[in-house]
Amino acid sequence: MTREQFIDMVRSEQKGLRRFLLTLCAGDRMTADDIAQESLMKAYLALNRYDERQKAKLWLMKIAYNTFLNHQVQGSRHRFEDMDAAAMMSSQQSSDESFRYQELLQAMALLPDSERTTLILHYFEGYKVEEIAQITNCTDAAVKKRLQRGREELKRRIKL
Repeated sequence: MTREQFIDMVRSEQKGLRRFLLTLCAGDRMTADDIAQESLMKAYLALNRYDERQKAKLWLMKIAYNTFLNHQVQGSRHRFEDMDAAAMMSSQQSSDESFRYQELLQAMALLPDSERTTLILHYFEGYKVEEIAQITNCTDAAVKKRLQRGREELKRRIKL
């Protein structure tokens, strides 16, 4: 991948990458932005190892996910600090729309990271099971099980 192709990829994928990390970080915008910047730097420095046969979007999301996991290992466990941060998850959403999803975001913040990541990638970002398995370094069966457990836990926590 050339430098110009990388810049084009960042322009097209940056919004989804930041949304993914913001949700993973349970609404902590500063941490999500830090991880996004670190992920993009790592991706740029690894351009010479990029395999043209794989999708650039998956490659970038995998780097972002691994960077997020590294931050988790370093001891910064993310949970919603205040409900305003959860409700304002995406600056693109209107305040009414954000309020509508507040309960969902609160419930998702309580899920284990693996289940939350899988649900975000599948339902928010539109990735297929096989793609999620590539990003998270697990099997298709594990992704399906995480989706099932995550959905069940959300149903249990969210009052309809």
